[in-house]
Amino acid sequence: MKRYKKPVIILLVLVIGALLVNYGRKMFIKNKYKRIKTEYVFTDVINHGCTPVKQQGASNTCWSYTGNSFLESEMIRMGKEPVEISQVYTARQAYVDRAHNFVRLHGGLTMGEGGQLHDVLNVFRKYGAMPRTAYAGLRGNQTYNDFKKMTPKLNAMLKVLIKSRPLTPNWEQAYRATLDAHLGVVPEKFDFKGKTYTARSFADQVIGIDPDDYVGFASVTDQPYYKPFVLMVPDNWSFDRFYNIPMQDLTGIIDTALHQGFTIAWTTDVSEKGFSWPYGIAYVPEKPFDSMSSEEKKAMFVKPMPERKVTAEERQMAFDNWETTDDHAMHIVGLAKDQHGKEYYLVKNSWGKANDFKGYMYVTKEFVKYKTITLMLHKAALGLSLRTRLKIE
Repeated sequence: MKRYKKPVIILLVLVIGALLVNYGRKMFIKNKYKRIKTEYVFTDVINHGCTPVKQQGASNTCWSYTGNSFLESEMIRMGKEPVEISQVYTARQAYVDRAHNFVRLHGGLTMGEGGQLHDVLNVFRKYGAMPRTAYAGLRGNQTYNDFKKMTPKLNAMLKVLIKSRPLTPNWEQAYRATLDAHLGVVPEKFDFKGKTYTARSFADQVIGIDPDDYVGFASVTDQPYYKPFVLMVPDNWSFDRFYNIPMQDLTGIIDTALHQGFTIAWTTDVSEKGFSWPYGIAYVPEKPFDSMSSEEKKAMFVKPMPERKVTAEERQMAFDNWETTDDHAMHIVGLAKDQHGKEYYLVKNSWGKANDFKGYMYVTKEFVKYKTITLMLHKAALGLSLRTRLKIE
């Protein structure tokens, strides 16, 4: 038998060990987290037009992706050819306005990348909009948005700024310069399909929506129903108001809108154990997660399961104790039934297509009642009795 020198043996051991670390660990993880194949079978009842699923990348801009996806569907509904609206242009303009509020409140405002759906309308109203082809917010070889370096720099600038008395002049110019460095300079004019536009003229002439035609809803028990109120969540940095409605009205509004040909922008909490992005399912498990066996946990999203009925008091308690948080926005574009006839909302996400339904979710009505933060939709999508009660013309 051929003898190997000791250094060679050591080298072989190290190489084999490295392979086991790099590939053995991956095999272990793959096997450990291998999912059971789903048994869900969905049939569309309503499926309204929407643009393709997008990927928000490493940016907490779901609100902008959802809000602009919603406007793109509004273009389809109005008989227009939809265009992908620049999500980063909308977010960038909102960040500047949010910085102003942060300064005016002497730092008494949460700064971050998140926002609410009305921010898309506010930016549209104040600044206009752009197609993504004119402003994608990508630099160099970037293929997706990544704000991990930009946001800390912007926030650090503002924290230093509010410590100065008087305020440093031209601070906004420096703030915008940082945005330029990470996202690129916003063009004053751009070409689109053979014509030259500004953000204002593009919003008015191509997209063509009236931001005043849209209304927002939320549901809390500590404010009068059917009256507007300021929803106290960190991402409502503009202190916009929402109509307060009973929990049961949330799904009623959505159903009415869908049956009349409208889609709905939706903010919700996706940290729940009953929410699974890989499976593309969200529901309210009948049994508390902590009481489930390991086998029950593995089978949570394999087939349609019974749900717990939620009360308005439970919903409010979850909101008050931070079990329900304003952490994601998605676009409700349709209605479907599973193999047992149960209804689910068809929801477009902005995390790419890497799940069982190519970027879409099927969400139960009970989950929507329990975990909705806000809704935004066209006022014409509301039932006549509700519009009359809210005095919406």
